This record gives sequence, structure tokens and C-alpha cells, in this order.
Amino acid sequence: MNFKFRFDAYMQLSIIIVNYNVKHFLEQCLYSVQKAINGMDAEVLVVDNASADGSIDYLASRFPRVEFIWNKSNLGFAKANNTALQKAKGELVLFLNPDTILAEDTLSKCIHFLQTNTYAGAVGVRMIDGSGRFLPESKRAFPSSAVSFFKLSGLSSLFPKSNLFARYHLGHLSDHETHKVDVLSGAFMMVRKELLLQTGGFDEDFFMYGEDIDLSYRLQQVQYTNSLAYSNYYVSDTTIIHFKGESTQKGSIRYVQQFYKAMLLFVKKHPQQFYNGAFNLLIQLAIAVRGVMSWIGHLFKPGSAVEKQPNETAFVIGTNELTQVISSNYPSLTIKGNAVTIEEAIPYLKETDAILLCEAEQLSFQQIIAITEKFGRQYTIYVHANGSNSMVSSSSKNKSGKVIVSNIV
Repeated sequence: MNFKFRFDAYMQLSIIIVNYNVKHFLEQCLYSVQKAINGMDAEVLVVDNASADGSIDYLASRFPRVEFIWNKSNLGFAKANNTALQKAKGELVLFLNPDTILAEDTLSKCIHFLQTNTYAGAVGVRMIDGSGRFLPESKRAFPSSAVSFFKLSGLSSLFPKSNLFARYHLGHLSDHETHKVDVLSGAFMMVRKELLLQTGGFDEDFFMYGEDIDLSYRLQQVQYTNSLAYSNYYVSDTTIIHFKGESTQKGSIRYVQQFYKAMLLFVKKHPQQFYNGAFNLLIQLAIAVRGVMSWIGHLFKPGSAVEKQPNETAFVIGTNELTQVISSNYPSLTIKGNAVTIEEAIPYLKETDAILLCEAEQLSFQQIIAITEKFGRQYTIYVHANGSNSMVSSSSKNKSGKVIVSNIV
């Protein structure tokens, strides 16, 4: 796609978010973004892909400084991003998913890395899901025939630290160290706009999955010097939450088939580097293996477990005043107690199923992310940004996220 970028005014950073029927997750995301861009020359562009959940009425008035682009149909992830990319004024562009929570220093750390490592073309960050588990897609390798087979067949999950079987997610590389990597996640990808100008943004032939792999590859084809190309980097010293609950279940056959189609498109687009006669056979075999494993899993799987709901017992991390507001505005919740810090709450947590993390002066988004990582496997974690009218949670990347809405909207 040919772009005509705007250079009419200096802007350090443009943040592009594509929304589709996740207005409450996006609400929390935008509050965290506002904190992260404080003091920066930055703009936020949200492209809505014809959401049917009332996103227009709910979001536009709450975030007057955000530039919204309301599409009349679902254009897909790639095309929607490219639509906003043509309006972006920033020297750097961040592609960000709507179901993410940023720490206050996430953006400044990424910008600093790009400023001090001029050969770095794009960066991604360490991501955890809503239960605090590290998301391996934070750092990835290109999908060769063998790499794709090991991923789609499930062998990479059986040997998560193997340099051979877990190559796709670079499982042999520590997630607590910064690395040069092949592929960055489209959930958080900060790129120099000059590279996007040369590569043409996302390939719109990709509708779901694979577009970030393709862009990551093309970014590294741009030369930094005559003998050195730009590189992608996984930056480990900042962590964000990516709830993940709104996407296709990762263990399903449907996901495997969609991922296969995306990988096939990618390797056919770059045949000299990745395609060989064995690719199609290996991937079809991987789909068959995954299908058998899924069938066996369903045979031995007990009845579907019901997730614990926080309307029985919930503990608030926040001030007394904030807890009173929560109790009044969210009548479906039964508040067990509250504490200003997580340390004060620990003796009482054994009596509750959920922790409500209320962002405020006493509790930053960075602290919320750290608490989620530490306690998310034991408790349902809800995130509530100061000033928002909802709280969100997602205890598994394979299940839809949960939302509790204030009775005062």
C-alpha cells in the first residue's frame, strides 16, 4: 500500500488501536495510555471496525482527545491499521491492541531504547495475560516448515524451553532478558515511521493472524547501512497486560486452520526464504495431529468448570472512599474488605475469590501489572481505571473476558 504521511507538525509518537466490540476493555486501555503518554508529544488514533456494542456513544464523549475513525464495515486488522497509519504524524508509530494495559513507563522505555539503538527498527515488550502468565508470542521466530509444524502440532507446548521444538516462541531465550528477535506481536509493536514508509505498512491480504509476522519480516529487509539491516527487538524491562480473551481459542481446530492459512500466505509471499515442497505436507500433518489431540482431550476432559465470579466475595485494593464508590456503583459485587496496598491485603485474601485493583494515586498501572503477575493464578483479577465506568478481567487467553459495568453510566 502506498502511503502519504503527514509531516505538517512534529509529533514524537502516534498510537494506533483497532477496536471491534470491546469498548470496556478499550476504556481501560485508553486510561492507561493517557498515563503513559503524559508529558509526551503524542496522539492516539482509534479505528473502530463497525462495532455493534455501542462503542461510538460510549467512548467518543469519554475521550475527547482521542481521534476516532468509525468504519462502516469490518475491514480487518491490517486494513484498519493502515487507515490510521495514513493520518499518523508521529516519528514513531505504536500498533496496540485494545485489550491491553500499559505501565506508566512502558512507552518512555521503548522510545529510549529506539533512541539509543539506532539500528533497532521496531520493538515489542514483555506481555502477560489476565492471569499473570507470560505470553510466549511476545517474542517469536519466523515460521519455517519445521517451526510451523512443531507449533501447530502442539510439540512446542510439550517442550516449551527447547531450542528445536519451541523455536517459534523462542522458548530457549529468557523472557526477562532483552533479545534481538525475528517477529514482534501486533498487540504491541512500536516502529520507526520511516520504515513503515518504505515497507508500506501491513499487507491487507492478511485478515486475521500473520500480518505481524509479515510486517516483522519486511521491516528487517530495510537497510540501516550498506552492510547492516534494521533489527527487531524484544524489550524485557517493561511488562504490559494483554488480556487475550477476545480472540479465537488458541487450542481449537478453527484457530489452527486460520493460523495455517495465514502461514501459507506468508511463505508463498516469501517463497525463496521459507517455502519448500514439504511445507504443505508438514502443516496438514500438524493439523491432523492437533485434531487427534483435541479429540482425545475432550474424551478425558471433565465437565466444563464454571469460573469463579466475584459477586460472592471480592477484595478491593484501594482507599476507603474508593471502596465506597465501588460498593455503590457496582451492586452486583459483595465487597469483603479493602486495603490500600496488596501487602496489607494478604492476610485476608484467603477468604475471597477475586481482587479488584483500582488504579488511583496510591495504585499505579505498573503496580497493577505486577500484582496481576504475582496473584493472577490464584485469584480472579479485575482492573478498574480511575474515572472509568467498568472493570475488566480475563483469566484465560482461551476464554472470553469478563466485564462488570457501573450502574451509573
